[in-house]
Amino acid sequence: MFKKFFLTEKNILWAIGINAIIIFILYFPQLKAAYPDIYHLLEYLDVFLVIIFLIEAIVKLNEYGIKGYFSESWNIFDFFIVVVSLPALLIFFPAVVVPTSTSFLKILRLGRMIRLFRLMTFIPRMNVIMEGLGRALKASVFVMIALIFFNFIIALFTCHFFGHRVPELFQDPLITMYYIFQMFTVEGWNEIPKTVAEAFTSEGAEPAIFSPAVMAGLTRFYFIIVVTLGGIFGMSLANAVFVDEMTSDNNNVIEDKLESMEKQIAELKEMLTKR
Repeated sequence: MFKKFFLTEKNILWAIGINAIIIFILYFPQLKAAYPDIYHLLEYLDVFLVIIFLIEAIVKLNEYGIKGYFSESWNIFDFFIVVVSLPALLIFFPAVVVPTSTSFLKILRLGRMIRLFRLMTFIPRMNVIMEGLGRALKASVFVMIALIFFNFIIALFTCHFFGHRVPELFQDPLITMYYIFQMFTVEGWNEIPKTVAEAFTSEGAEPAIFSPAVMAGLTRFYFIIVVTLGGIFGMSLANAVFVDEMTSDNNNVIEDKLESMEKQIAELKEMLTKR
């Protein structure tokens, strides 16, 4: 009965789910301030679940052996998470001085949240979905590299032309790349050009080659090109390639069915012709 409990995947997944809820609640500072007793109780429950996961690892090691246990990637990951969570057990030894902060121990506990991905193994046709995801990532990589390169070039131009006028947005290439990518996602496409245009038309602005009104118009035109090429065309192309590869498996099934139907129709025609 003891072994069966820890070797049943469903029981462990229940424990992982409960652990996730407890960690979620523990991150509410109001709880610790208003209900310290409940907060400490949840902390002890969290540590109790660490012990549950430790016993699970020991039972599986005993059942499958070291080689059999570590032959599965999920077990390797689980074992690592359990090991890095062990410092949480020091809560039972208040006299021991822990050379780290409580927040660091919480970060270690957060690693166990990743174990929730084990739930994905129960999704129907998950292997097909993962294969499609792998194909989509491979197909999209060149489009993403092209977008990053385009972002890099545009960021340098933008930093050069507007960095001294709007330093809060374009003071260096890295910050500029962030805001250019934000415009690629069609976020801030109106506010950012407006801020730059106002920098040319505001009182006390540095003189430019053309009049402030002309420079404001050129600025808006410049960012229209950025949003059109990077946002509408670039991101749309990346999404199209990704989705196309994800669904190509279904397209292959449909094509196979169509080929089968064509063969059957051809056979029927041949039989009718012979008659």
